[in-house]
Amino acid sequence: MESLQKAIAAISPLSDEGMSAFSQGWKHWSTTKDFVLLKENTISDYIYFIEKGVARIYYYKNGREITEWIALDGQFFLSITSFFQRTPSYLTIQTIEPSHVYGIHHDDLMKLAGEHHEIERLLRKMVTASLILSQERMDSIQFESAQQRYEKLLKTSPQIVQRVPLTYIASFLGITLETLSRIRSQR
Repeated sequence: MESLQKAIAAISPLSDEGMSAFSQGWKHWSTTKDFVLLKENTISDYIYFIEKGVARIYYYKNGREITEWIALDGQFFLSITSFFQRTPSYLTIQTIEPSHVYGIHHDDLMKLAGEHHEIERLLRKMVTASLILSQERMDSIQFESAQQRYEKLLKTSPQIVQRVPLTYIASFLGITLETLSRIRSQR
């Protein structure tokens, strides 16, 4: 719980009262590898925080799994459209190694945000950060070469190649496994 509280404070510090109320809303799961946190075509009820482990968010396109996001230790993640619109998600969220995950339910979060202005501000900052990450990801795919995307990934998450299968990394970068192998061999 301490790492979750530190991550929250880094986004928007809360008073002791606000942190206490917010912390009580989170559930904890110790998961196995390949544990499904969200199934495709179900409503995403949680914002997740991965304390330790790795989770992958993916969808199916033309019968293939496409990795949309990889969450590592200390990161928040969710199916944002499903969570806020309360509609079935086209995404699947699955751990890819044994993990310690926290989650706060949509209804609990909305209730807390209505009761505590500082939690509402935290939620706004979390959503803003998620939108910025999405835009940066789109810009990266549109304007950077495969080599540049791989280099940036290694710079921001150097441990990713030891913990995540290359197939998922290639998909996340929007390239083939062969292209990723070629890039890696040139390093």
